[in-house]
Amino acid sequence: MVIIHDVAAQKRKEREAKLSTYRKGCIHVPSGVVDLSQYPLRKLTETERIIVHCDATAIVDLIRKRVYTAQDVLRAFVKVAVAAQDVTNCLSEVLLDEAFLQASKLDRYLEKTGKVIGPLHGLPVSIKDHIKIKGLDTSSGYLGWAYKTVADSDALVVEILRNAGAILYVKTQTPQTLLSLETDNNVFGKTFNPFNRNLTPGGSSGGEGALIACHGSPMGVGTDIGGSIRIPAAHCGLYGLKGSVARLPHSGLLGSHDGMDAIVGCVGPLARSARDLELFCRIMLDAEPWLNEPPLLEMPWKRDVANGEGLPDKLAIAILFDDGVVAPHPPITQALNKYKHALARAGHDVIEWQAVDHQHGWDLIAKLYLLDGGAEYHETIRAGGESEVPQTEWILKHAQGRDPYTPADIFKLNLEREAFRSKALAHWNSTQQRTVSRRPVDAILCPVAPTLAPPHNTTSWWGYTSHWNLLDLPGVVFPVGRFTATSSATYPPLPHSRNDVENFIHNQWNPATYDNAPICLQLVGRRHNEEKLLAMLNVLEKVFKENTL
Repeated sequence: MVIIHDVAAQKRKEREAKLSTYRKGCIHVPSGVVDLSQYPLRKLTETERIIVHCDATAIVDLIRKRVYTAQDVLRAFVKVAVAAQDVTNCLSEVLLDEAFLQASKLDRYLEKTGKVIGPLHGLPVSIKDHIKIKGLDTSSGYLGWAYKTVADSDALVVEILRNAGAILYVKTQTPQTLLSLETDNNVFGKTFNPFNRNLTPGGSSGGEGALIACHGSPMGVGTDIGGSIRIPAAHCGLYGLKGSVARLPHSGLLGSHDGMDAIVGCVGPLARSARDLELFCRIMLDAEPWLNEPPLLEMPWKRDVANGEGLPDKLAIAILFDDGVVAPHPPITQALNKYKHALARAGHDVIEWQAVDHQHGWDLIAKLYLLDGGAEYHETIRAGGESEVPQTEWILKHAQGRDPYTPADIFKLNLEREAFRSKALAHWNSTQQRTVSRRPVDAILCPVAPTLAPPHNTTSWWGYTSHWNLLDLPGVVFPVGRFTATSSATYPPLPHSRNDVENFIHNQWNPATYDNAPICLQLVGRRHNEEKLLAMLNVLEKVFKENTL
């Protein structure tokens, strides 16, 4: 009988065997070093360094113009990805041999025809582990699923990427259960934040966050049901988009609670630029995925809107400084204030968002996550003969001691969810009474989490991301800087704690803990208005650049 340690050891051994051919020497990180981010770049040539610092939009343009070949680009990113795995443990499955064969085919096609095969011709794209790639194992952080979940088909998002000319080369780490904002499992282990290895890269798309932050991928595909794209993007200093449900293709994923639709996740991109988020969405929706996935809305991508057409000259932005449950740490509040002042200086209409029912929202969505009382999660973990990792234990405690909900209970919860959404929509609309323009705000600027990337196993408040999943509103995360702990810096005191969770998080605040952690913010838009959201992000970034003192 195979014991769990043998399964994990075999998975890791196979991963290492596939990587070893492409490894360019071992990386030694001294024990006292916490910033890992530059180690994966040390073996690059100057040309490779230039390539991996390009965003996806630039890369496909450079390949199309024959400045670089697909093989040049893939070789550079693979060199970094292998090294990133060595220092952050970000990878799960590996298909490098197949990727180089595909790159060679694409180069020959371009040389022969003078044309690219599609708009992503030659672009390496990394894929979150539970998104199916035909022929690859899809353990999704469960020991019991390892070797038993080899995909017999591609997820729709993968199929569209292939048809657009993208090259799939690695899959990335996810946590046990996937219902976690950190990345830790008993198959491959824990993933580390490249900017400070004492901190989490976030989850559940944490492998994507760590890999892209190391420049080991120009674009990755994640999923988000409570913050699982936005949290890794924030903790790793990246751009990440969670759209509204039924906008982007979501079929072909493997995870617990398949078929549960009380709260539904979304597929979305993590990348190094805002324009790459637009590129991903455009490629997905130009493929008309609603013809293959019935739940999707027939909503073609409006590129003109994403480029700013129809935006008012002066935006109305509401800023959420505190959700009424956990006030964020000082670096996050400072970042919000900087954007507030920059927007005001540029003449935009800025008001404060008044938080409504965020604790109630969390209590409700936690019930929707665990309608069966966590039974399926417990059964899957038990079937693999494994134990719960700390963040699994934390989330499952939310259903501890109660029975699964009955159909009648679920009907009531669904009604409660819809009432919650209606109240939130009315609240948004009511902001017209407080704006100069007398129209409702265009977007909400807010934290992504109450802390910067926290120490491993300490994430304890999802409300700044899960709230928008509950309301099904699109949210985009974007980087604004990096935190540096200096002995001379002073910070305003945190407010008096209102509850145990806030007390725990406020007691975590120590500048030295978060040294070198990225600082990111989140912009939230109206439902199914992803194009306008990205257009507004472009305005915000331009305003901040031009109006920061």
